[in-house]
Amino acid sequence: MTYTVIYEKEPTSWGAYVPDLPGVITVGESREEVEDLIQEAIEFHLEGLREVGFAIPAPSSFAGAIEVRPAAA
Repeated sequence: MTYTVIYEKEPTSWGAYVPDLPGVITVGESREEVEDLIQEAIEFHLEGLREVGFAIPAPSSFAGAIEVRPAAA
């Protein structure tokens, strides 16, 4: 399965979350660190769902980009 991950750059850190898995979030000092941490968080979350017998949510989110022109001054 492939889940969409949203990465956000803050002034002093990076964050990531998974829209299809509420509560699966992480923060780190670099994007590389956050990528590793979110991978671990997803795997841990899915393992927990399996252990208690809950269904694994199918990925349904996707990310896109929209280009807009800045307003004329």
